[in-house]
Amino acid sequence: MKAAACLGLLLTLATVVPAVASPVGTWEIEMRDSRYDVVLCGDGTQLCATLIWLGNGADSPNNLPYLNTMMIDHARQVAPGRWKGQLSIYGQRAEGTITQVSNDQITLKGCVAFVLCKTYQMYRYGQ
Repeated sequence: MKAAACLGLLLTLATVVPAVASPVGTWEIEMRDSRYDVVLCGDGTQLCATLIWLGNGADSPNNLPYLNTMMIDHARQVAPGRWKGQLSIYGQRAEGTITQVSNDQITLKGCVAFVLCKTYQMYRYGQ
């Protein structure tokens, strides 16, 4: 009887806490002015993201040199759905944390000198 109760509890928890899907795919930053191709890289657990599209005012001559460059370069996985590493946003480098909040949302937090921090939301982009 105890085994059946434990199994029931596990099945209930499995439906309450959904598994986070793979971060692989195309993601758009919250301002809707840039899109990124996110892949698992390195040993297959690291995260890489390349800027693949600029628009809505971000496609200025100042930003175009960053097109097709890495925003996240081999961030190491520190927990399921969570990575740490260097972020490069339009030439600015920061220590960052990347957290996949849900199947369709990623939170990026970058800090320079542990003092100046900025958080961005990215959403899965579907054509």
